[in-house]
Amino acid sequence: MYYLFTPAMAASKIPLYSALVANLAIAITKFIAAGATGSSAMISEGIHSLVDTTNEILLLYGIHRSKKPADAQRPFGYSKELYFWAFIVSILIFGIGGGISFYEGVTHLQHPSVIEDPHWNYLVLGIAFVLDGFSFFTAQREFTRQRGSTPFWAAVRKSKDPSTFVVLFEDAADLLGLTVAFLGVFLGHYYQNPYFDGIASMLIGVILAAIATLLLIESRSLLMGETAEPEILQEAMQLASNNPGVAKVGLPLSMYMGPEDIILAIPITFRDEVTSREITETIARIQQNIQQQIPPVKQIFINPTSPTVTNN
Repeated sequence: MYYLFTPAMAASKIPLYSALVANLAIAITKFIAAGATGSSAMISEGIHSLVDTTNEILLLYGIHRSKKPADAQRPFGYSKELYFWAFIVSILIFGIGGGISFYEGVTHLQHPSVIEDPHWNYLVLGIAFVLDGFSFFTAQREFTRQRGSTPFWAAVRKSKDPSTFVVLFEDAADLLGLTVAFLGVFLGHYYQNPYFDGIASMLIGVILAAIATLLLIESRSLLMGETAEPEILQEAMQLASNNPGVAKVGLPLSMYMGPEDIILAIPITFRDEVTSREITETIARIQQNIQQQIPPVKQIFINPTSPTVTNN
């Protein structure tokens, strides 16, 4: 039954909203601290949080667009809008977040300046760590709900909902970046050496680029189309074969259009004695049973084959 297939469970928008509010507040405070202290690492962190805020908005927009019903222009629906915007988000993290942070670090090394008063930085970093920690906990709890007993990395590879794992990895990158930024500010002020701050900014860029690369790989795979889980295909084949007149059920062809939107094409061989009317009725029954038992299967195409069909 479908309830066994936890990786494809519907996701909540709560992690996205919590991350959006947290990142917007953090971005504002980081830029204020960066302006007051001139810290390169804080500028990088401000850019990082601003990019994350934009990412949440784009993912929410992608979810909204993916709910649009099918029409004449898009007969299979708009579910892949979410995968497209998740791919764009990954590019933004890599190009803007990682690239600008690394560039800011290089610029600071070329034109170093010592942080005179780091207290603003410490205050903002502390607030950001609490808010990002709460956002990370929310996203991690939602992802745990979806993956069930599936191991973490296996669930990431199998997940069909980028809106959850993108936020999860974003928040993880935030916490790592904040830790690096704190070390850069602290060591730079303690040793009166501005190069620590610049190096911290470059490391933040490397962290963002690494996270973005992982997200790009996953988003690309989803955008190109992934097959349904073997358990779902096996369940569909079993439901199809449990009908009188069915002689053989071939391996279905499938594709995830969205987290809860699967297209299924099933080749079925009917017995010689089955009439065309019985085939039509059986196909309708198979489609109904599969959609009832496996709700994410939104569209089913059955290719009936029979050596001889008696008209009635």
